[in-house]
Amino acid sequence: MTDALRKRIRAGELLIGTFVKTPAPHIVEILGHAGLDFAVIDQEHAPISIAQMDMMAMAGRAAGLPLLSRRWGKGRDWIAPLLDLGLSGVMVPHVMDAPDAEAVCDAIKFARNKRGLSPSPRAGDYGGMSIPEYRAASDAGTIAMVQIEDASALDHVDAIAAIEDVDMMFIGPADLSQSTGCAFPSAELDAAIERIIDAGKRAGMAIGLFVGDASHIPAWHEKGITLFVCGSDQAMLRKAASRLSAREFL
Repeated sequence: MTDALRKRIRAGELLIGTFVKTPAPHIVEILGHAGLDFAVIDQEHAPISIAQMDMMAMAGRAAGLPLLSRRWGKGRDWIAPLLDLGLSGVMVPHVMDAPDAEAVCDAIKFARNKRGLSPSPRAGDYGGMSIPEYRAASDAGTIAMVQIEDASALDHVDAIAAIEDVDMMFIGPADLSQSTGCAFPSAELDAAIERIIDAGKRAGMAIGLFVGDASHIPAWHEKGITLFVCGSDQAMLRKAASRLSAREFL
């Protein structure tokens, strides 16, 4: 387990990744060889089981691609089993307030004495790490991203940003636009996003954002976003195939 990605997030480096919606380790391997900084396996909006996650996590390690996962559900009991597979962290949807964010951190950090402990999975080198080594390595390297994508959560972003174990507030613009009742894109949505960015700046916390097209990255990076999830593996495939079918090369 490495803490390199977590350090880069906290250092405010520009990081670019994508969602993976296809349950295939080959996709992870290809993205790793392509040189992305990370990828997020999208268990929230794609049918990806924990057995498939196991193979994808193995591919991520082989290709040197840090992987996170996000998954639906209000409970937090899904987090630890995925971390056991050796993922670098999780992106948790619809985090509403500070107690909710604290519950996410409880599920991630061994130092909070609530996460089940065993060094026997891949993350603990199949028992090759001692319990103290595993606890220390996991807590130092595992990433806690909480998604801010609800109108009511906007009133709690300063409290969430004050939690030391939260590494990033990640903005889901589609759900945020739906929750706030504004168009996507729109000036009203941009104002809500900038409100989250400002909270991050006050607390020294990194802020992430989903963008559908890489052309949107420079403007948001200038405003303070440092991590971007750009599209998905399926969107990349569809876009490339559509260009071929449209004979754009002619």
